Amino acid sequence: MGIAVSNWRLASAVSQRGQLGVVSGTALDQVFARRLQDGDPGGHMRRAVDRFPFREMADRIWNTWYIAGGKAATQPYKRPTPATKDGPRDVRELCIVANFAEVFLAREGHGNPVGINYLEKIQLPLLASAYGAMLAGVSYVLIGAGIPLKIPGVLDNLALHEPAAYPLPVTGAQEGDDVMMRFSPREYMEQDLPPLKRPDFLAIIASNTLAITMVKKANGKVNGFIVEGPTAGGHNAPPRGKPIFNDEGEPVYGERDVVDLPKLRELNLPFWLAGGYGRPEKVREALENGAAGVQVGTAFAFCNESGLTREYKDAVLTEVSAGKMRVVTDPVASPTNFPFKVVRLAGSMTEPEVYAKRPRICDLGYLRDAYRTEEGSIGYRCASEPVTVYVSKGGKTENTVGRKCLCNALMANIGQPQVRNRYVEKGLLTSGDDVSELLPFLPLEGLRYNANDVIDRLLSGLTDLGQSLNNMYEVPAMA
Repeated sequence: MGIAVSNWRLASAVSQRGQLGVVSGTALDQVFARRLQDGDPGGHMRRAVDRFPFREMADRIWNTWYIAGGKAATQPYKRPTPATKDGPRDVRELCIVANFAEVFLAREGHGNPVGINYLEKIQLPLLASAYGAMLAGVSYVLIGAGIPLKIPGVLDNLALHEPAAYPLPVTGAQEGDDVMMRFSPREYMEQDLPPLKRPDFLAIIASNTLAITMVKKANGKVNGFIVEGPTAGGHNAPPRGKPIFNDEGEPVYGERDVVDLPKLRELNLPFWLAGGYGRPEKVREALENGAAGVQVGTAFAFCNESGLTREYKDAVLTEVSAGKMRVVTDPVASPTNFPFKVVRLAGSMTEPEVYAKRPRICDLGYLRDAYRTEEGSIGYRCASEPVTVYVSKGGKTENTVGRKCLCNALMANIGQPQVRNRYVEKGLLTSGDDVSELLPFLPLEGLRYNANDVIDRLLSGLTDLGQSLNNMYEVPAMA
């Protein structure tokens, strides 16, 4: 769910109920660095860092980013250097510690599994991030927004503290170019450790073709699938076939975009259904169709434990209560070329006039594309950066139209907006199409509900099955 919306608090609350709480692994290095610059409210990051196995690395990270008492509200956040194919080392160390901390805190105080979700599109921090999560004992790794064929082998190697490699897509790459990212855990370890638990790998898919490809061509074991339909929040898979758009410019999905569940069952791997399954009758429907459970994001995104600011939660839930909330699938908002669900909310970055006032800048760089420069090296560009800069790197002007800086907007969603010469970044919310279905979760008076309320309602239609639901079905708390 975006950046730190499905945070350690939410994942912990869900896992403590016997379901599968999943933390978002996107940009955790940035989130962690900003938490420290905010003074580590509550001391939670300090508690996690104290349990990190490599003390010198932990001290370097803490001394670099922590500000006692927190920075002034008008002071900008210091930013980690964007990752590259080969590092830099300090960024990889930050990724390791940040992912460790998030998973450690989500697991703290109970013995139930916790998962972490990454976007395959964001490859540069992936290897170090996964290793950090594994150091903390993560049980599941979920990856979508791409074709993660090489992830199973990565997890196999990292569990043994062995070198791992992952291919970086580089536009214009030529035969003989080195496009492999490499990460060797032993270059970062300060003492020997026993082998780590290899987490189960769940690939997020939107087609039977991708599921079959993962089973046949992945370089290791695929443990299951998340079947995510186009009504889910965040990034959606593009429609198959020639693009068709409705009157509002949204991509139109058809029968080719529906996963054939009987055919999927033939692969004999568990699967969870996602996108519009945040209701008790849909949970039951999923189980009757052979699913191991469902993945729910939207209902959890606006509960008390999620990382969204209270201001954004209240704004959305007020609109939901009034029957006015709208979610649209924007085909160009994301620099990734994947359609992206956006919540139409007054004053947010979804409004063209609001975004037009924002300085066009890309300084976090998670959604950059790699390309081959004229000199044969690897450069990085983003369609949401200044148009002249993007074009100077070989990008096409038409690719910049409508693109938005999701990285900075999603950081603002969780109360960590960057400040630039008195300009404060505004948020851009994502949600599944079923945001209107949040009404049953709300109390008779007020706009606040808990993760437990979500779980109770989702499981309420299954009591007649006469079995221990908490042990049978997992409801990952992520989008």
